Amino acid sequence: MSLVGVLAILFLLLALYCGTDPFKHSAISEFPDFESVHVEMPAWADVPGEKDKENLLQKSEIRFLNQVQGPESVAFDPQGRGPYTGVADGRVLFWNGENWTDFAYTSPNRSDLCNLKPSPLSYLKNEHICGRPLGLRFDKKTGDLYIADAYLGLLKVGPEGGLATSLTIEAEGVPLWFTNDLDVDDEGNVYFTDSSSKYRRRNFMQLVFSSEPSGRVLKYDPKTKETTVLIRNLQFPNGLSLSNDYSFFVLCEGSIGRLRKYWLKGEKAGTSEVMAILPGYPDNVRRNEKGEYWVAIHCRRTLYTYFCAHHPKIRKFLLKLPIPAKIQYLFHIGGRLHAAVVKYSAEGKLLKILEDREGKVVRAVSEVEEKDGKLWMGSVLMPFVAVYNLD
Repeated sequence: MSLVGVLAILFLLLALYCGTDPFKHSAISEFPDFESVHVEMPAWADVPGEKDKENLLQKSEIRFLNQVQGPESVAFDPQGRGPYTGVADGRVLFWNGENWTDFAYTSPNRSDLCNLKPSPLSYLKNEHICGRPLGLRFDKKTGDLYIADAYLGLLKVGPEGGLATSLTIEAEGVPLWFTNDLDVDDEGNVYFTDSSSKYRRRNFMQLVFSSEPSGRVLKYDPKTKETTVLIRNLQFPNGLSLSNDYSFFVLCEGSIGRLRKYWLKGEKAGTSEVMAILPGYPDNVRRNEKGEYWVAIHCRRTLYTYFCAHHPKIRKFLLKLPIPAKIQYLFHIGGRLHAAVVKYSAEGKLLKILEDREGKVVRAVSEVEEKDGKLWMGSVLMPFVAVYNLD
């Protein structure tokens, strides 16, 4: 048999294997209804090429190592105390200046299953029982803390802490399936994201691989207690941050890698527009006192992800290979964990970029909170908070 014939047979066997996945070794073997969706990526020429040549994030200080597991969001209360952060075992913790104390929790069903474990990913199996607080925001007027829990929806706890009160778990009859981030305006209205109606937080890798468009942005009205959908059919909506005057909010579009501006007031109210094309795929976004926006970049773009985004059938074929999800995920992020944070003006101009491209110190960032000349960086994947001095 010729070499061409042998290669043809091998290709057919590979295709048969990927089509049937007989040993269930692929990244999507447990998801029989998995579908890859086309992502309308920006032109490669429009992607910002700026880099932090000095890898300045490597100058960050690692704080609270192994004291906090997966601190996704970092917040300070109206008195400037904190930080507060939600961790992988379902608690919201408060740093009192000397040590961490329990402040709040989202699940009334906590048990020994929620006890301390060695890493943030160790909690995935029981997150629906223990709760998984992601986005945190304080109401500056009341001191109430609003919590986006990935499994338990939107909740609120008073300044004294304790068990959070559920505010909403559905909208238009569709359950909140992956509540992610939020912000609160001066009237107490809460704007928040539900990243997917198909995949739960524990399956975030499959959501990244799929890019399915069931994500939503919602508004909770505390007066009427109604939850309405503002934007629908989004591909992994993630972080959200209101403007200084509450006339618009900035939304992170995770699969596409861009910032979108949604107008709440004025002639453009109810419409949205692209604010900025990002150098990578975003997690959360936070506004500083100047009205600028810090965006945590989950990973930089690669030609591999760019190609896969435009060719969903090939992407699905590759995902059916006997390669575990964690390895496929490493392909997606360029081979290793790395960190980048970028600052944008309200008009969408790139103002600053800070990186640790080698992942030596800051290996991943989920959120950036600027306070008193410092950047406080949390990560859903890491057991610490990183602090970078801007001065």
